[in-house]
Amino acid sequence: MADNLILAEIQEAVKTAMRERNKEASTTLRMAISEFKKEEIDKKIEITDFLIVTILHKMIKQRKDAASQFTDANRQELADKEIREIDILSVYLPEQMKESDIVANIAQEIALLGASSMQDMGKVMGVLKSKLQGKADMSVVSKKVKELLNT
Repeated sequence: MADNLILAEIQEAVKTAMRERNKEASTTLRMAISEFKKEEIDKKIEITDFLIVTILHKMIKQRKDAASQFTDANRQELADKEIREIDILSVYLPEQMKESDIVANIAQEIALLGASSMQDMGKVMGVLKSKLQGKADMSVVSKKVKELLNT
């Protein structure tokens, strides 16, 4: 396997959670490892930290959606479980950029690309996605790009 410091950290956390009999943490982390292995097998690639971060973001987004649906359905105990899983998975994500840094990056790319309208959004997002993926919530980036292109 390639540079996978996060995977090693998660595997060690599974062992610790099992020793401490923390079933929820061990189950959640094992599920994450399973997703990593599935991705490796499906795409016939070696897993990297970048790919792990991408998968973790996807898993967290799924849990946020599920928690929201459970809350809407008055199933708070299930929503709380999803939120606890989000907390467990979030530990392994790199620190997220501050909103001011995100806006500065967006403004810089808009200036470099000469973007002036919403028609340029795809071009701007394409560059920003490769630059900010894993460092910033891309839904926030998208929202800020829209705001800056509409002004």
